[in-house]
Amino acid sequence: MKNYFSWTPVVLVTILFFAVSCSGDTALKATAPDSFKVINPTIVDTIFTQEYIAEIQSLQNVEIRTHVKGFIEKIHVDEGKPVQAGQILFTLGNREFRENLLKATANYKSLIAELKMAEVELKNTRTLADKNIVSNSELELAVARKEAVEAKLEEAQSAISIARINISFTEVKAPFNGVINRIPFKTGSLVSEGDLLTKISDNKEVFAYFNISEKEFIDLMKKDSVGTTEEVSLLMANNELFKYSGKIETVENEIDKGTGNIAFRARFKNPDQLLKHGASGKILVKEELKNALVIPQKSTFEIQDKVYVFTVDSANTIRSRNIIPRLRLPHLYVIDSGLDPRDRVIYEGIQQVKDGQKVNPQVIAFRDVKFD
Repeated sequence: MKNYFSWTPVVLVTILFFAVSCSGDTALKATAPDSFKVINPTIVDTIFTQEYIAEIQSLQNVEIRTHVKGFIEKIHVDEGKPVQAGQILFTLGNREFRENLLKATANYKSLIAELKMAEVELKNTRTLADKNIVSNSELELAVARKEAVEAKLEEAQSAISIARINISFTEVKAPFNGVINRIPFKTGSLVSEGDLLTKISDNKEVFAYFNISEKEFIDLMKKDSVGTTEEVSLLMANNELFKYSGKIETVENEIDKGTGNIAFRARFKNPDQLLKHGASGKILVKEELKNALVIPQKSTFEIQDKVYVFTVDSANTIRSRNIIPRLRLPHLYVIDSGLDPRDRVIYEGIQQVKDGQKVNPQVIAFRDVKFD
């Protein structure tokens, strides 16, 4: 005997009501807009640091070159050692120059005697000319002979001076207090005039040269706080901050046409001799920024080198907007144009929204923004 399941009207109505109720809940969930955190751009006063690549140069860095040709007889210093102004660094062979000095001195003495003879001859000739015993032509010849000897005497004096100067050049001395660099030639080496013997550097203070753009230069010069006494810091090549602060001393008077930059020079004390000529680093210049409009960097995205944000309009609809950042701070953008403090900007979840999407904005205070 077959057993048939039968539905009562009450059961059917109950099932139908439950199905309609579930369908309504699903539809409501599908149409409810998603919630996203939004912030308003805020205005702040802050101090930020600009970094500029710097080239370090010694206060004095001079090449020591030979003035004369000769053999190096003795090296009185070692590489990397300090020296005092006037200290002898190298001695070159000077025998040839001493012989030249003796020869020039002997020639000078000979000409002294010759001049005395010419003066006596001129005196006698003038006496005879006054008595009309000799002609005026003889007198003129005597005067000319005396003047010729005097000219030779001056030449001999010059030869003596040159010989003495060449002898002095065989002792190469330090022009100022400093530290000796590499010495390429060793004792016994033959050096020619102009050969590099070493370099000497005065590193008690150093110059740091750095370039900034024309726009930055104009902005800096507009500020009363900037000048040739502005204090700056130096970040060394190992990313450590140099413990002595420096001051901007001077600015070049023209902008480089090729780069559009202008050079600044800062001076730093360097008593520990930590900074060396030719070193590199970064100059850190602190600047005060007033009434800056800022937003978190995490609220932005880039398309073809342009920066955008998602804003929420009065109808709670997402709109992408191009903004122009003025500069970049840690975790923040300073806005030049494109936003104002009344705008609502999507703070989190920018990867999950798109233009025209309806959202439920949840405004959070800027102070509650997390940057990690």
